[in-house]
Amino acid sequence: MSRPIFEARDLSVTFNVGRGRNRSQVQALKNVSLDVNEGEIVGLVGESGSGKSTLARAAIGLQKQSSGELFYAGQTLPMARTLEDRRKMQMIFQDPYSSLDPRMSVKQAIFELLDTHNILPKEKRLDRCKELLSLVKLPESLLDSRPYAMSGGQRQRVAIARALSLNPHFLIADEAVSALDVSVQASIINLLSDLRDSLKLSILFISHDLAIVRLLCDRVNVINLGEIVESSPTLPLFDNPQHAYTRQLISSVPKLDAIVRNTN
Repeated sequence: MSRPIFEARDLSVTFNVGRGRNRSQVQALKNVSLDVNEGEIVGLVGESGSGKSTLARAAIGLQKQSSGELFYAGQTLPMARTLEDRRKMQMIFQDPYSSLDPRMSVKQAIFELLDTHNILPKEKRLDRCKELLSLVKLPESLLDSRPYAMSGGQRQRVAIARALSLNPHFLIADEAVSALDVSVQASIINLLSDLRDSLKLSILFISHDLAIVRLLCDRVNVINLGEIVESSPTLPLFDNPQHAYTRQLISSVPKLDAIVRNTN
């Protein structure tokens, strides 16, 4: 039986808004608990403002939690993450253009991360870059390209390659395909599924689009107003949703199956 590689337990995040007498608190996450087992792709679904990205930022260490605990492979994740903590889990962001430095080539962007974490001797790093591009199905000819010269799909594949450069076991994909057109979305979905199998990855896949989550994920958590309102294996959730909010989301799911089946 697979064990959890990532766990959130009673996680809450509160923001202060306004100033002086108008200052108040907004609770972005309210006692959220979820887990991702080894080798699983787990979906987190909700509308904009539901708390999805706040949870992602807290999980990766970019946002302090107000209460609750986070665990990686059974060990508590501190709020102040070490380089070792950061290597274990990496994030793929929504907009690949803004997440890549426009001044850096693909090779330079990957080298920067390898340098920061002191991974691999310098003479082996170019081979690692080539290997990473092969993993995400990009040609070596893009190594010297900069983000402006690439398509959206290519940029997102580079962002995935960069995340994989540190050999993480856990990825957080935060709306990683929402900025792409539908046919490109399908190719990235297939890529993530293939990488899960070939690299034994675990993935928390965050999206507002249940059609994509239905095709990719093993289990689904539905979040609304900072709270998990339903959690279930994927097929039972779609066949028999229990919460009114889940039923509302499912009612607007488009038909994406045919596109994904026909995309390599």
